[in-house]
Amino acid sequence: MSSSDIFIGETIGTAILILLGGGVCAAVTLKASKARNAGWLAITFGWGFAVLTAVYTTAPLSGAHLNPAVTLALAIKDGDWSNVPVYWAGQILGAMIGAGLVWIAYYGQFHAHLTDREIVGGPGAQDTAAKAVEAQEMGAGPVLGVFSTGPEVRVAWQNLATEIIGTIVLVLAVLTQGLNDEGNGLGTLGALITALVVVSIGLSLGGPTGYAINPARDLGPRIVHALLPLPNKGGSDWGYAWIPVAGPLIGGAIAAGIYNVAFA
Repeated sequence: MSSSDIFIGETIGTAILILLGGGVCAAVTLKASKARNAGWLAITFGWGFAVLTAVYTTAPLSGAHLNPAVTLALAIKDGDWSNVPVYWAGQILGAMIGAGLVWIAYYGQFHAHLTDREIVGGPGAQDTAAKAVEAQEMGAGPVLGVFSTGPEVRVAWQNLATEIIGTIVLVLAVLTQGLNDEGNGLGTLGALITALVVVSIGLSLGGPTGYAINPARDLGPRIVHALLPLPNKGGSDWGYAWIPVAGPLIGGAIAAGIYNVAFA
């Protein structure tokens, strides 16, 4: 695979991942959506199907890492770091593009949600503005969960540990079951296995933090949330943003170490 193939594949694949994964979050969250309040099962299966679609689409181009933690683990496993920056660049860019596409697809719903006084405050414009300021001071705005993750209980060490544990499960599944014959990405059966693993992680370990288990999945859309002209959007919770980046990277490295000791 050439560097251009890797960059294009990871950009397209991660964009699809975030479009469909962020899309199900928007569908469940936003007040004017037909899928409003569909619940956690819809989100977990939506993300699993997003992984499946993205991997099947782009595996021939880049191996469909779609996750800096997976790329890091493969580099540790194989000792080849030459393409890591290209993978990571494509993944971050793709995540930002995917988040932007979610905003376009749900533009009217975002506007309706964020101007609804039941959501952002009322009964007057002054109260609405005050509510928006309060949300920003609290860290996370009312639609940040469409774009990135956040903890239900903010305990930094526990939130970090949850992300590490979830990512270890994901990356071990990729390394042990999901590699193609060349060993550089997910094969056809591996795509299905990994999608089901993502659903399992979401159902079992997603409750505390929203299971980022992917630095690009969280960081790229969080940047887009900060940049988009959304009314009353509140803050992007940058004080928490390091956890869904550091946790998956640590988890990916640990998983690679486990693989090298136990399976290689």
